[in-house]
Amino acid sequence: MTSYRGRFAPTPSGALHFGSLIAALASFLDARRAGGEWLLRIEDIDPPRCPPGAADTILHQLTAFGLHWDGPVHWQHGRDGAYSAALERLAALGLAYPCSCSRKQWRAHPIYPGWCREGVCEPDKPVAWRLRSDLGLRPVVWEDRLFGEQRFDPAELGDVVLKRKDGLWAYQLAVVVDDAEQGISDVVRGHDLLDNTPWQRQLQHALGLPEPRYLHLPLIVNREGQKLSKQNLAPALPLEDTEVRPLLHRALAALDQAPPEALAGAPVSEQLAWAIHHWDPRRIHPAVNRSE
Repeated sequence: MTSYRGRFAPTPSGALHFGSLIAALASFLDARRAGGEWLLRIEDIDPPRCPPGAADTILHQLTAFGLHWDGPVHWQHGRDGAYSAALERLAALGLAYPCSCSRKQWRAHPIYPGWCREGVCEPDKPVAWRLRSDLGLRPVVWEDRLFGEQRFDPAELGDVVLKRKDGLWAYQLAVVVDDAEQGISDVVRGHDLLDNTPWQRQLQHALGLPEPRYLHLPLIVNREGQKLSKQNLAPALPLEDTEVRPLLHRALAALDQAPPEALAGAPVSEQLAWAIHHWDPRRIHPAVNRSE
């Protein structure tokens, strides 16, 4: 891949918050500074977690902050065929297997012990599908654009679930298949997903898919040191322009881009034009957490 293609891929489990804005803004600026495309993917493979109207709210919030995506929105809920084909190939390669074990059964272990690797322990029970992390690419090594060289042995992380017992697809397989389908060259996301990358690199390698570059960002945490999230009741991003402008400026400052104070009240389009021209991810301090 020679051209830049980035993406923002939120789960529509609720409205975006300031932590989401940091990820969206950084990926947007990285793509626009490179003269590339910025795509939007709604990761709605878990319907019970996705209340009605949440995806529409996300689209309105991104628009309010001037983060306009290229092309149509990509939805995961209609991608069952692509995910099934990928899982079938992994199973044929001996890299995916059905597993009847419950978390309660292996809770005394730090990671899933692989009890079903050589055959389903309880064939009469529903099964999930797991990745054989001990047989794939090992070790997994890549150069993160902010945090430098990363080296993991995925076997020490365990056999991650690819398809759940309830028939829903898991994040690790879906994100790899969709990044490849959309031709994503660069992934910009939070540091909380850094240790997911080894499984994703294993899957990319096994399926013969391109390996994007990665830039993991410091996480925004609240006063209690908790990651900003919907579960922690992080406030939703505003839609009113008078609130959006100062918050966009604050997000640029949180990304260590040092926006001039005079820009704080400027229109969104003016702030983004300045930010695209001056975007430099090397300015971001590589702290794992960043206070709100």
